[in-house]
Amino acid sequence: MTKFLLSVHVIAAIVAIGPVTVAASMFPATARRALAGADAGRDLAVLRSLHRICRVYAAVGIVVPVFGFATASSLGVLGDAWLLVSIALTAVAAAVLALLVLPRQQRLLTAAADTGRPQPGTGGRAPARLAMYTGTFNLLWAVVTVLMIVRPGSTTGV
Repeated sequence: MTKFLLSVHVIAAIVAIGPVTVAASMFPATARRALAGADAGRDLAVLRSLHRICRVYAAVGIVVPVFGFATASSLGVLGDAWLLVSIALTAVAAAVLALLVLPRQQRLLTAAADTGRPQPGTGGRAPARLAMYTGTFNLLWAVVTVLMIVRPGSTTGV
């Protein structure tokens, strides 16, 4: 059963978190172009798609910690420091996505859809700030991934 839980956990991480990191990373540059108005129609459609990908796969991503907890429980490692740090970083990454990345994407999407009336907080710095928060989200997931692979103090000898 542990192998099944671990397999679902890893597949869910790849399928759910991967698209969010890619789509979220592409969003700020596309928003900059859309706000500049060069090819607003095309860029707006791309922004809508990227934001939808981030929202949907963020919701699907809930499967990752659920199966992660189940796997950790079956392995008997729920109290290990590396896992506790991973859980904390995962919670921070989820908060960054839900509280910083997705709302800012929505504001930039609204501003790009209505370029005649600029929205508050969507000036020249807004895409750069979004890129910073997105980078933070991606970095947190990279650290969690490394912790999952390395598992400090594990008995595997690797």
